[in-house]
Amino acid sequence: KGHRTCSWLLSDGRFQGYNEWQPYGCMIHKYSKGDFKTCMQYISYWGGRNHFAFVGDSRIRQLYFEFIQHLTDKQVKMYKAHTDLKFSDKRSNILVEFFWNPYVDEYMRGKLNNWVSSKSAPQLVVIGSATWSIKLNNGSEEAIPYYKSNISETCKTVLSKYKKTTKVIWMLQDHVVESKLSPNRSMITNKQIDLYNRAAVENLSVLMMMSMMMMIMRTMMIMIYEDGLHISTGALQIDTQILFNLICNNYMNFDDGSCCTSPENPTTVQIAMAAFFATSLAAAVLIATCRRLNGRSNKNNKNNNKTNNNNNNQSKNMDCPTLISCIAKLGLILLYFFICDRTTFFMKENKYYTHVNFFLPFTYLMILGLFFTESTKQVQVLNRCQTDEWKGWMQIVILIYHLTGASKVLSIYMHIRVMVSAYLFLSAYGHFVYFFNKNDFSFHRLCTVLVRFNLLVVLLCLSMNRPYQFYYFVPLVTFWFIVIFIVMALPPRSSSSMSISSFFWIFLKIVGLAVVVTLLYSSEVFFDQLFLSTSLKPLFVTSDESIHDWRFRWNLDRYSSIYGLLFALALVMAKRFKLIDDSVSDLVASRKVNMLSMALSICGLVGYAVFTSLCNSKEQCNNNNNKKILSYICLRNMMGCARRKFSAFFAWFGKMSLELFIAQYHIWLAADTHGILVLIPSYPVMNLIVTSFVFVCVAHEIKLLTSLLTPVLVPRSRLKLARNVLVLLLLLLIKHLLPF
Repeated sequence: KGHRTCSWLLSDGRFQGYNEWQPYGCMIHKYSKGDFKTCMQYISYWGGRNHFAFVGDSRIRQLYFEFIQHLTDKQVKMYKAHTDLKFSDKRSNILVEFFWNPYVDEYMRGKLNNWVSSKSAPQLVVIGSATWSIKLNNGSEEAIPYYKSNISETCKTVLSKYKKTTKVIWMLQDHVVESKLSPNRSMITNKQIDLYNRAAVENLSVLMMMSMMMMIMRTMMIMIYEDGLHISTGALQIDTQILFNLICNNYMNFDDGSCCTSPENPTTVQIAMAAFFATSLAAAVLIATCRRLNGRSNKNNKNNNKTNNNNNNQSKNMDCPTLISCIAKLGLILLYFFICDRTTFFMKENKYYTHVNFFLPFTYLMILGLFFTESTKQVQVLNRCQTDEWKGWMQIVILIYHLTGASKVLSIYMHIRVMVSAYLFLSAYGHFVYFFNKNDFSFHRLCTVLVRFNLLVVLLCLSMNRPYQFYYFVPLVTFWFIVIFIVMALPPRSSSSMSISSFFWIFLKIVGLAVVVTLLYSSEVFFDQLFLSTSLKPLFVTSDESIHDWRFRWNLDRYSSIYGLLFALALVMAKRFKLIDDSVSDLVASRKVNMLSMALSICGLVGYAVFTSLCNSKEQCNNNNNKKILSYICLRNMMGCARRKFSAFFAWFGKMSLELFIAQYHIWLAADTHGILVLIPSYPVMNLIVTSFVFVCVAHEIKLLTSLLTPVLVPRSRLKLARNVLVLLLLLLIKHLLPF
């Protein structure tokens, strides 16, 4: 299982970030002692053997000592021992053996042959030997044919007979530092090591571990040789982590460890989805072919009346072919999602953070956005162009944050937290403004917004086999939209024609919402009873039936939407009482008020930046976001010249911010956002350019398809809308009752 990625893990790699080892094409998990002990328990539970063997010379002995260091809490000291060694732990049922065998000879074959038919054969055998042969033969190249024949004989007579349950790793020899070698080792040159490694590669058919050799060839910075021959503890730790990933990844299923793992088996729902979209694709191809043939016949038809009739008939039937075409395109996009993140067809790599990786693209894109500054006729506070721009640059920063793994840096994390809060703030503000201006509280409006928010996520939940809560931001914005819809629909309803006294009742409704939110936050029992009810539970729990993630996300931004409603109400009231005037392209208030507001806003932004730099923990800082949001709104809107300008570049991204946020999970990032998708291996910058281009194009296409499919799923006709709702409920009932 996972043989392809096992080869990647062992074959090559590079250093990235702050000296983090990245294997070629797959993600490596950093195992702690607790992780590995848990892995041993899983292997025992599934009937596996916690038996590992190391066979070879002093270099293999080094690896043996480092390996057992992760199995015990005691400090293991490496020592010289030209004899066999053994480590066992009865509690974990672990046995690790080292067999001293510095030559590839009959004696080594005898030891290895003892395990061929034995029931106690090791799960993993690590073999390596060459330096003693070089030393014994004084670096003579005449000894290499003898070494080749011994390796070939070992492979044919012993290693080829091992069962698939035993993995055999041949450790290729690491280079030496020739200037540090003692006189009695001076014949062990890197030229000799290369010749012996080539002999092993040509005559063995087992997994080859080249990672350490490649590390030493690429950098000597962390390879501190004490004697020129034996490698440092830092290098051994990386080698040991490679072995742990080889042994445990398929049992542990860590999100950030894709090396040596098997793809998930497709579920019944995924197979049904594939069949449906394959049928749609076939129908779309058939329709396109028929149209092309009809087009040719129409050109050859000299009767203009018949041509017009054919065109009229085609236009009447345009809706159904267009629908099938949209479904087929969506199916191809979902197939791309599946291939990228549920198969090993494309490679995946670990994220890594450096200051340059984060701030270089951030600075470049911010400057690029300024070059696309345009004027707009909209001069209102938080006009549509401005809110699209705001969502766009925030989404770009969030994407860079996710790509680089910058959550490790507390100050960056806190600024991203503000952006998530700002999105909910803007969403609530936009819903209030819509209801205030349109007074549209119809069921059609409710369904339209819900479909627009959730269409892609629901399809991804089914096709990628993930719970709804996995895409946590969509449940958040959906939940708050439904809450806002209910609050605003309750009498007295807000509208542009309401009386001044009605503002007070709207304010009371929002305050009542804040009280309910506070009660939910204060009482976990009340919270669990609401969201773990039978009808709502599937929407708010993760795959392990836990509601912890939803509670955490909900608590972080529990008041952001309420602040957005209060701000929208205050803005409407301020305009009604003529405290501000944003209908002209000038100052919204008097010059003194403007200057004071802007000064306070600058202090607010600077103060928040200082506050985040002084924070000691995420918990301490998480509840101080909305002051910065108000400061930004003030700076962006107090001056008329600022309201009249916006970045078309950022606004373009802002119009599809939701699609970008969701699509990044699988076709830009990888392994459910824990890694990075690799289309062009070994060229990280070029890979980033290509994957980003494809990612943005797919998100844009999803936006267009969603806008086309939403009116079909939510028609204006009440009868058709009721029909669609009933079909949806029927499908949900079938999925709930049948054991998929």
